[in-house]
Amino acid sequence: MNRVFNQSQSEKEIRRKEAELEQERREQLMEKIDEIHTKYPYMGQRRITKKLREADFRVGRKLVRSLMREMTIYPIYPKPNLSKRNFKHSVVPYLLRNMPIYMPNQVWSIDITYIKMLHGHMYLTAIIDWYSRKIVGWNLSDTLDTVHVIRAVEEATAKYGIPGIINSDQGTQFTSNEYKELLKSFQIRQSMDGKSRWADNVMIERWFRSLKTEKIYIEEFRTPKELRAGIRSYIREYNTERPHMAHDYATPDSIYYGMFQTEAKQDAA
Repeated sequence: MNRVFNQSQSEKEIRRKEAELEQERREQLMEKIDEIHTKYPYMGQRRITKKLREADFRVGRKLVRSLMREMTIYPIYPKPNLSKRNFKHSVVPYLLRNMPIYMPNQVWSIDITYIKMLHGHMYLTAIIDWYSRKIVGWNLSDTLDTVHVIRAVEEATAKYGIPGIINSDQGTQFTSNEYKELLKSFQIRQSMDGKSRWADNVMIERWFRSLKTEKIYIEEFRTPKELRAGIRSYIREYNTERPHMAHDYATPDSIYYGMFQTEAKQDAA
């Protein structure tokens, strides 16, 4: 009886260790995929698979494709089907074509990205103001649930007010009824990238790459708490200290708040 019990426990331990090894392998693959995508954002699954094999990962395109979808990673070049989409009727028009952007809170962009940790990973939702390039909202979570996108929008609007438009890709979080109803409740116009318009949300994608190359891949974050503090520190520095070429090397904060101060002075005059 004891022998049977011990054998059963031994088999369970073997299966547990095998599962841990498989999960560790998946995490290593996801980290490398994200590293390759950050450095070469134009590469698709075929070329990323080749890069992984060159780095001694024994992997096929099917697994790479599955992991890239799980991580919401897509190459930055003109292509159909930018994201896993919801039903066709859930997609809304792209509103920003030929629109002049001349003030803060006129247009925000929102997106989600994979963030590696020393062990495991998280997902970051971030919102950027188009005019000033200021990061106005973010949320860090261990899932891709829509609730985290909603929290990011709620916190951003509570702190910075209501934007005219929020633009996103066609991912399922942004085509969900919960997200669409939230924007309607705030009277925010919803805009989505067109299927073949790869550059529509490129502003937030560029910020994600900066975050990863300047912070995430330089430091090792052991816990979600450490990672959250690191991202908060990076955003504070980016908003308040980082000169931006698009605005003659002024910081995002100085552009964002400067516009409102100018308007206040004009109103008082």
